[in-house]
Amino acid sequence: MRIFFLGDIVGPSGCNVVKKFLPNIIKEKDLDFVVANGENAADNGVGITEKISNELFQCGINVLTTGNHVWDQKETVEHIEKEKKLLRPYNLTNPAPGKGFEVFVCKKNFKVGVLNLMGNVFMKKCDDVFIETEKFLKNYNLKENYDFLIIDFHGETTSEKMAIGHLFDGKATLITGTHTHVPTNDARILKKGSAYITDSGMCGDYDSVIGMDKDNSINKFFKRKAEKHSPSLGEGTLSGVIVDCCTDTGLAKKINSFIMRGVLQNTF
Repeated sequence: MRIFFLGDIVGPSGCNVVKKFLPNIIKEKDLDFVVANGENAADNGVGITEKISNELFQCGINVLTTGNHVWDQKETVEHIEKEKKLLRPYNLTNPAPGKGFEVFVCKKNFKVGVLNLMGNVFMKKCDDVFIETEKFLKNYNLKENYDFLIIDFHGETTSEKMAIGHLFDGKATLITGTHTHVPTNDARILKKGSAYITDSGMCGDYDSVIGMDKDNSINKFFKRKAEKHSPSLGEGTLSGVIVDCCTDTGLAKKINSFIMRGVLQNTF
């Protein structure tokens, strides 16, 4: 069993590189299940639309996760109620449209749970992620409720991401961070068998400031006159991780970073 997780898809550059290359990557790498964070996939770089989510599903993504920009496109509030492959953070303060956790059946007929969490530090207000995680772990178990569990932790700080990683070690197949858009160099198998990386990176133009136009971003930092943030439109990079999984335990055997195209180099 082989899982592919793609970091935040940002704007047209991110969508284009995913749509162009993912179908072949799925064949070449013999991928069984693909998850991507799509909360920046809209043309203006915030939120996601029904049209874009459908295009991403058509090119081979099985599930899209989100984060703090989930409601930035107003249509998502309605769309997410009918599209179970599009998740929002599990620990959003209820009532909230959609779901933050769902179990899907992959092409090999295994049950794959996908849990979308969001951090509390420097993020939009949501319920305490550690309390909600504790509740989740009381109700769901690896190899009982699902064969594999993928966790997207959408957070700002490395400390929160690492703590959640250790909390889920031995209870999830993969714990990956998203939101900061920079791939970290710490992909590894934790002591109890879960694959972990602090951030899977970004699918988008890296000749930018986390996917946004670099000149405009610099002007904002200088507090000069600047436009609204808009995505950088250069050649996109695909960034994520590939995890080889043990079908008996649901844990990870190997994790490799995957970086392809654009200004970064392929590492797998």
